[in-house]
Amino acid sequence: MGQNRTVIPVNVGVVLDDLDSLTGKVWLSCIKMALSDFYASHGSSTTRLALSIRDPREDVVDAAAAALDLIKNVQVQAIIGPTSSMQAKFVIDIGDKAKVPIISFSATSPSLTSIRSSYFFRAAQNDSSQVKAISAIVQAFGWRRAVPIYVDNEFGEGVLPSLVDALHDVQARVPYRCAVPPMATDDQLTAALYKLMTMQTRVFIVHMSQSLGARLFAKAQEIGMMKEGYVWIMTNGLTNLVSSTDSSVIKSMQGVLGVRTSVPKTEELIDFRVRWKTQFQQQNPTIIDVELDVFALWAYDAAFALAMAVENDGTGTGRISSFQNTNASIDSSTDLLTFGVSENGPKLFQSLSNTKFKGLAGDFSFVNGQLQSPVFEIVNVNGNGAREIGFWTPESGLLKKSMNSTNTNRTYSTSKSNMGPIIWPGDSTSVPKGWEIPTNEKKLRVGVPVKIGSPEFVKVVRDPSTNNTLVSGYCIDIFNAVMEKLPYAVTYDFIPFAKPDGTSAGTYNQLVDQVYLGNFDALAAATTIRENRSLYVDFTLPYTESGVVMVVPTKDSKSQNAWVFLKPLTWDLWLTSSCFFIFIGSVIWVLEHRINEDFRGPLSNQVGTGLWFSFSTMVFAHREAVVSNLARFVVIVWVFVVLILTQSYTASLTSLLTIQELQPTFTDLNQLLKNKESVGYPKGSFVYQLLLKQGFDDLKIKAYQSPEECDDLLTKGSAKGGIAAAVDETPNLRLFIAKYCSKYTIIGPIFKTNGFAFVLPKGSALVPDVSRAILNMTDGDEMKEIENKWFGRQATCENTKSPFSDSKSLGLNSFWGLLLIAGVASSSALMISVATFLFMHRHILMTRGTSVWKRIGVMLRIFLQRDLSSHTFRNKNSGHVVEASPVSSSIGQPSPLSLSNHTGPASPFFSEQGTPVSVAVYQNPEIPTIPDQG
Repeated sequence: MGQNRTVIPVNVGVVLDDLDSLTGKVWLSCIKMALSDFYASHGSSTTRLALSIRDPREDVVDAAAAALDLIKNVQVQAIIGPTSSMQAKFVIDIGDKAKVPIISFSATSPSLTSIRSSYFFRAAQNDSSQVKAISAIVQAFGWRRAVPIYVDNEFGEGVLPSLVDALHDVQARVPYRCAVPPMATDDQLTAALYKLMTMQTRVFIVHMSQSLGARLFAKAQEIGMMKEGYVWIMTNGLTNLVSSTDSSVIKSMQGVLGVRTSVPKTEELIDFRVRWKTQFQQQNPTIIDVELDVFALWAYDAAFALAMAVENDGTGTGRISSFQNTNASIDSSTDLLTFGVSENGPKLFQSLSNTKFKGLAGDFSFVNGQLQSPVFEIVNVNGNGAREIGFWTPESGLLKKSMNSTNTNRTYSTSKSNMGPIIWPGDSTSVPKGWEIPTNEKKLRVGVPVKIGSPEFVKVVRDPSTNNTLVSGYCIDIFNAVMEKLPYAVTYDFIPFAKPDGTSAGTYNQLVDQVYLGNFDALAAATTIRENRSLYVDFTLPYTESGVVMVVPTKDSKSQNAWVFLKPLTWDLWLTSSCFFIFIGSVIWVLEHRINEDFRGPLSNQVGTGLWFSFSTMVFAHREAVVSNLARFVVIVWVFVVLILTQSYTASLTSLLTIQELQPTFTDLNQLLKNKESVGYPKGSFVYQLLLKQGFDDLKIKAYQSPEECDDLLTKGSAKGGIAAAVDETPNLRLFIAKYCSKYTIIGPIFKTNGFAFVLPKGSALVPDVSRAILNMTDGDEMKEIENKWFGRQATCENTKSPFSDSKSLGLNSFWGLLLIAGVASSSALMISVATFLFMHRHILMTRGTSVWKRIGVMLRIFLQRDLSSHTFRNKNSGHVVEASPVSSSIGQPSPLSLSNHTGPASPFFSEQGTPVSVAVYQNPEIPTIPDQG
C-alpha cells in the first residue's frame, strides 16, 4: 500500500457455475490472477475490487437470486458473470434495473443483444460473428445442404437465424434442424442421430455446450456416423474448449472441423500461461496437464478491464454504500421491488465503454457493449487435439495465414486452396460430397408420364403376365445416361403416374405437383421449364432445344402465281440491270456510229439498233458487227456480266418452279385467330394456357392424344370438325413431321420456351450434379446416338423446318461487283473515245472570234457525221477523195467544200498504211481554216 494513501475496497460480484469443476476453478483463478496482476502493475491505485462469489449451479433461478443478493445485500458495483446465456437473460434485466454493469465472458448467444441493456457488457465473441466463417467453409467445398444440431435453449436457438441466413447467402439450404434437449439422455441422442442417418444430408453443424457435445460425438462414433462421407463442423462454443476436453472425447471427434477465436501468440500470453500453470498447480496439486481456453483468457481480460474502469472513474472515492432505494415507500415483501439503484452505475458504465487495452486474448474494447475480435481460426481435430488449417476474417475471407502476419491480401476468398490439408472422418483425405443416398432409405422415386405426348419420348408398358412395368424412350435413356455419369451411385425406380386401371393420372402440371408434394423424388419426362413451375420445384439444365411451333397443311401454289418469272430477281436488281442495258447500248452507239454503217441511218433506227444490240446479248443473237476496238472491249466485258446474270436467273427460276411448289395454308398464329380457325394441342400440355392467353376461344381449342389423331384432325380441317393447325413444342412436332413430312410443314417458333429438363425437389443437392452431367453429354456423341436411336426416321425428312418460307431472291448485293466492272469498263472506253475525238478536232475548239456555243455546235455536227478517215469508209483505190454531202451550218452560211490534202506525218487523219487521205470539211467564213502542220 502507498504511503499516507487510503485504499478503498469496491464490492464486485462473481456468478460462476460449478466452482468445484475444473472449468469453474480455471476461470475463477484467472479472474483472481487478473486483479493481482493489475494492482501489481498499478501500485498507485486507490481502489481494490473485493470479490463476492456465488455459485448458481447451472440454475437460472439461482443465478437470478444470486444477482439479487449481491445487489441488495452486498451492494456490488458490478457483476462478473453469469456463465450461461439463459442465466444472463434474467441477470441482465436485474442489472439494468439497478444500474449495475453485468460483464459476462461466456454468455455468447446473439439473443442477449436484443435485450438492449445499457449495463450489459459481453467480454466474449457474439455467436453470430462466426456464422460467416462457417458459411465460407461450406461454400469452399461446394456443399449445398447443412443440418444444424443445437441445444434446445436460449444459447442454441440464438445463433440459428443468423446461421441460416449466412448459409442461404452461399446457396446452401437448411433442410432440417435437429434440436437436442439440454438434459438429453443417451437414448434421445441416439434417436436424433439415427433420424439424421435416414436423410441425405451429411454436413452437420454442432452448436451446444461442451458436456452435451462430448456425449453427442461419442454416440455418433458408436452408431457409425464418424466414418468416411460425413462432415462435422463445430461452432466456437465447442472448439474453444477442445484444449480442455478429455482425451477420450477427442478420440471420438477425429476429422471434425471447428471454428474458434483466434488468439495472438504474444510473449505476454506465453508468460501468463507459465505463471498461471505454476500457481494453479500449487493450488490444485491433484489436477495435472490443464490448459487455458479462450474463455479463461476472456475472464482474465474482463476482470482486468473492470479493475481499470473502477480505478479510472473514481467509484471508490465516494460512499462505500452508494445505493439509493427509490422504492422505500412501497410496502412490498419481494426483493424485486425493494433493492436500490447504484449511484455509481452511470459513471462505471461510461468508464467501461471507454476502456481499451491489449489483453491476453487480443485487443480489448467494447463497441455498443460488445467485444470486438473478428478473426477466427479454422482447425481440424486430429490425434490428441486441434490442428490449425486456416483463418477467416470479414475482409479477406479464408486465409492460410493470420492477418497478424505479413499477409496483405484484401480480396475476399472462399477457396478451399486457402486452407491446409484436412483429414476427414474415417481418416479420409477425399473431400466428402456432403450427401449420399442412405442405405436404409428407399430408392429415388422417379415419376414418368403415362400416354402423355409421343411414345418416342416416354413409353410405359405393363406386362400382364408378370405385372412388371417396362419404361423406355428418349427421355428415359437420357436420364439413365445422366445418372451413370454422376460421381456417385444413385439408385432409383421408375414409377408411372397412372391410375389403378393404367391410364394417365393427370396433366404435366399435376405430375410436377407430385414432386412438390413429395410423392416423387424426380421426374424423367419431356417436362418443359416454366416460370410458374420453378416456384415449387427445381429444373436441371435443358437437354433439348426450346420453342413452341405449329404444324399446318400445305397447298399447291405453282399454278396460282402467274408472275413467278419475276421472283428470281429483286426489284432493285431488275431496275439496275435495265439501266445498264440502256447504258451499254448507248456506249456502243457512241463508239460505233461514226465508223459503222450498221449504227447509222435515221434517228429512230440508230436508237433501236443500240438498244437491240445491248438486249440481244442476253441470248447472244446480235447480227451487228462492232469494228471499234473500244467497243469490242466493252462488249466482251458486258457479255461476261450478262452470262453470269442470265445463268443465275435461270438457276433461281428453276428452283422456284421445281422445289417451291407447295405453300403453308397459314403462316401466322394471328391469321388463325382472325379467321376463327380451330387449333389442336397435345392433351395435358401447357400449350393450352398459351393459346387461351393469345385469345383463342376455348371451343376452338381441341386436344389430341397421339400423332395419328393429330393427322386425322388436320386432314379434316376446321370446316369438318378438325383443326387448321397443331401447336406443340419443337421436339414433339419434329417427330410428327418426320412421319408426315409430305403433307405438313412447321411454322415458327411462335413462342419461346426453355426446353425439356428433369424435375427435382426444391433445393435438391442433385440439381448441380445432374446439370453438369447433361453438359458433359451434350459435348459428346452419346446424346446424338440416343437421338438417332429414337428419331432416326427424321433422316428421310431432314428439312423439318418449313421449306415453303419465302425464297431469297437474287439482289443487287450479289451482283454489284460485276456491274461495277461493266460500268468502269464502258465508262473508260467512252472517255477515251471522247478524248480522242476532242483531240482530233481541237483546232475547232481553239478557234478565236466565235462563241463557245457555236464551236460546240460544229463539234456536235461533226460527231454525228461519218468518220471518213476510218478504214471502214476508205476506198479501195488509194488517194481517191470521197466528198461528204453538204449540211447546213449554224455558224454561218454554208460555203463550198474545200478540199485539203493532209499529207503531214503528224496528221491524225492518216490511214493505217500511212497513205494520205483527203478529208472534206465545211468552211465557215467566220472560222478560218487551220492547215495541218506537216
